[in-house]
Amino acid sequence: MNSSRPLGVGFVGSGFMTRFHLQSWVAVRHADVRGIWSPHPERAGEAAALARRLGLGDTRVHRSITEMVEDPAIDAIWLCGPNHRRVDNLEEIVAALASGRGRLVGIACEKPLARNAAEARRCLELIRQAGVLHGYLEDQLFIPALVKGRALAWARGAALSGRPYLARAAEEHSGPHTPWFWQGDLQGGGVLNDMMCHSVEVARNLLTDPAKPRASIRPVRVTGHIHSLKWSRPEHARALRERMGPAVDYTRRPSEDFARATIEYADEAGRPLIAEVTTSWGFVGPGLRLSTELLGPEYSFAYNSLQAGAQLFLSRQVTGAAGEDLVEKQNAEQGSMPLLGNEAAEYGYENENRHLTECFRAGRQPELGFEAGVEVVELLMTAYLSAEQGRTLEFPPPGIERFVPAVAQGTWRP
Repeated sequence: MNSSRPLGVGFVGSGFMTRFHLQSWVAVRHADVRGIWSPHPERAGEAAALARRLGLGDTRVHRSITEMVEDPAIDAIWLCGPNHRRVDNLEEIVAALASGRGRLVGIACEKPLARNAAEARRCLELIRQAGVLHGYLEDQLFIPALVKGRALAWARGAALSGRPYLARAAEEHSGPHTPWFWQGDLQGGGVLNDMMCHSVEVARNLLTDPAKPRASIRPVRVTGHIHSLKWSRPEHARALRERMGPAVDYTRRPSEDFARATIEYADEAGRPLIAEVTTSWGFVGPGLRLSTELLGPEYSFAYNSLQAGAQLFLSRQVTGAAGEDLVEKQNAEQGSMPLLGNEAAEYGYENENRHLTECFRAGRQPELGFEAGVEVVELLMTAYLSAEQGRTLEFPPPGIERFVPAVAQGTWRP
């Protein structure tokens, strides 16, 4: 592309994820948001209006993904639509490119890459057909506190006493905003597929020497557990259906709301490394909680997103409408509440989008591409298979490319 002009970016999707990216784009240089496409034109219009209001560029609503590819102002596309449309959306992009109807520098895709290993491999096949740069969007790797904590732990702790050997990562909140997230067939599972993708990659990143590539450690065994601890209870299932609609019925088709996995890695010398990852839709606290630990021979590092910012106290005399103006997935409006000044920065979106923009403009393939996204999905599917079989599995287990979790099939019963 012409390096003298900003990268023109188009978004597929107009929901929660796209809006987080738009908020972060205020801090991204050399890139403008030039287009939005969504199957919901009204919401696409709202997202485009938000982009223009934030000063992100001349953002217009496109009538189709193909029209977005054809637009000469669009150089790269961020895929932020729902999981069950991922392959379809990517196929439309690649078909438009193959027919010569447009040109792109790169494509970035939100987590998880797909609902299962077969779909993830299809996404990788498509991106290779397209011959463009590609990025797997994992914002939590770019959380400023984790970036600096990892660098210092390795530079000061590991350099003098040896590499870290245990990482823990957890993401917990009270449940998703949108009905499709709760539906196993559309989302690909429950909380494990929705959120453990973050924790898996965060723990791996912390255990990986910053001076070496991601592949310098390799997963060898996976043990997974899933449960429905809250949302399949009759009273909570009823409340969830009333809030999300009749398609979300956890008395008949539940998804797991708690998941845990232990992933055993080996480094280049064959030494064992452990990642413990946990996710939950049953956390009732101030809001979304991200917590991370890294342990080495003579050092440790810890991070908790709810302890990273300011605090606001509101007495019981102060009442108002429910909202998320203090923290994502906010659960209360009184008491002592954590306050995140800039969630788009705190969660890593600003650093992530700056990084992808710089890579695409320079014609440089990001290390975290679709190949990484495929491996993450395969690890998640192995955790599901382990949970179904009740045993630890070697990675990758035979047939993982054909495996679809019982949760996604609608046959799982907690």
